[in-house]
Amino acid sequence: MNVNDAKILSRRIMEAGEVPLLVGHFGVGKTDLARELARESSRELTILILSQMEPGDLLGLPSRENERTVFLKPDWWPETGQTLILLDEINRAHRSIRNAVMQLLIDRRIHNHVLPDGTWLMATMNPPDEEYDQADLITDPAFVSRFFILDVSPAFDEWSEWARERNVNKDVMGFLSKYPEFLYTPSPVSLRVELRPSPRSWYKLSRVLDNLTPDERTRYAYHLAAGILGPEAAKAFVDYSTYGFETPLPRKILVEGISQTFQKHNIDSASSVVVRLIDYLSKVDDEEVAMLRTHLKRVAKNISDLSSVIPRESFYALIRFIVDKASNSEDSSDFFDSLVEELSTHSNVRSVLEGI
Repeated sequence: MNVNDAKILSRRIMEAGEVPLLVGHFGVGKTDLARELARESSRELTILILSQMEPGDLLGLPSRENERTVFLKPDWWPETGQTLILLDEINRAHRSIRNAVMQLLIDRRIHNHVLPDGTWLMATMNPPDEEYDQADLITDPAFVSRFFILDVSPAFDEWSEWARERNVNKDVMGFLSKYPEFLYTPSPVSLRVELRPSPRSWYKLSRVLDNLTPDERTRYAYHLAAGILGPEAAKAFVDYSTYGFETPLPRKILVEGISQTFQKHNIDSASSVVVRLIDYLSKVDDEEVAMLRTHLKRVAKNISDLSSVIPRESFYALIRFIVDKASNSEDSSDFFDSLVEELSTHSNVRSVLEGI
């Protein structure tokens, strides 16, 4: 999303007591976004560059008090709730720093010091690719699930307005106006961790949704939900809450196929079935496996047909799951092995299998 949309959503997230995590390549405006939010909300901005901090810088130093060890407040600790704390470069923090940040996110405290009511927390990070020196924070689903993740990419129009306000050199402005493709070099942003729905993430989403205006909900509901539930659950939720589309039963999809299942629905909404199909196939009992085995050829064809109505990456995820189930030692692995063999007779699935 562009910087302005990220700013609007970040504010709504923090107003609801939750924490946005802005993910974007260096120089796209993540820190400036935090400065603007602090200024517009009349808050003091405290920037903690976590990659440069030692544990004592974040935690405060130990002291003796009445035969007990207490920790002194670190110098950055806010005195009032009119503060925005930016946890910068969160993915490059030392493990001891990350543990303290986890306590800050969960309990809004560090040791015996509690954040003043109303304090906003916000985090930023560069995406995990070969261009950056990373810690392994981004691979921890428990940590990542504490945030609403927003991918940030600059748009030339909004950068141009920002640049004019700061009297950027006219030759620079003129060149980029003519060649906006040189503003920055885009590359895919991926966290390398799969976002999954949980009771906690649904509760967090509910808190923020209640803080959106109707127009904001229409515009941002999917981006907001995808940032904490993952894309599949977000798509199913938005289809249901916005369009009244009910994701069909997985068993019905596998046995009856998409022509029957989706004939009354917008076919573009079909991608939301993948998360339910994977959940269903991960829990099938012996009776259900026997039923599916009876209709093996039909099940394989119906799975193959899904490739025409869901995104390629979603279809790939489904096939990869089936292959993984076939290779494990569970009782149902024979069925999944037979299913993979039958799927391989379909050319569109065979090309996916060759890439796994």
